Amino acid sequence: MVEHLDYLQYLGITAIYFNPIFKSTANHRYHTYDYYQVDPILGGNDALQTLLDETHKRGMRVILDGVFNHTGRGFFQFNHIVENGPMSPYLDWFIIKNYPLKPYNAPNEQHGYEAWLNLPALSKLNIATPAVREFILNVACYWIEFGVDGWRLDVPYEIDDDDFWREFHKRVKGVNPEAYI
Repeated sequence: MVEHLDYLQYLGITAIYFNPIFKSTANHRYHTYDYYQVDPILGGNDALQTLLDETHKRGMRVILDGVFNHTGRGFFQFNHIVENGPMSPYLDWFIIKNYPLKPYNAPNEQHGYEAWLNLPALSKLNIATPAVREFILNVACYWIEFGVDGWRLDVPYEIDDDDFWREFHKRVKGVNPEAYI
């Protein structure tokens, strides 16, 4: 990507938006399992830092896609529940309906938890849980501190909590008042 920045600048491009870039089990990366690591297939965190440095040198910005309503099956807290059931301290991170969880069932089968679009690979986060809220807010601020210029929020209506989004805005803008949201 870096080798094309001069051309993009020549075209008058001032910002680049990326679909999800974090570690995921799907090639489109909407099945995120590590929000702090850029997928190695994309070059990892170092490649993103280089891209940010080079875009900023050209007066351009980078916007990331924030998928904060659900996680992928590989997300640590979800796997902890799958492995430990009701003994997991992460039970309230998701909306659990019954045990055992069946994350590999077909969408039309019961899997024991709420999933986005009823897809078992996309377990819905429980935004009412303070630890989940803090996790998402910390992820958002981490990447702004890293040098990302803003967030495009994927399906924000799935997190139907105005207080959360006000806090998201406050925290992100607290790190970078010029950040896009």
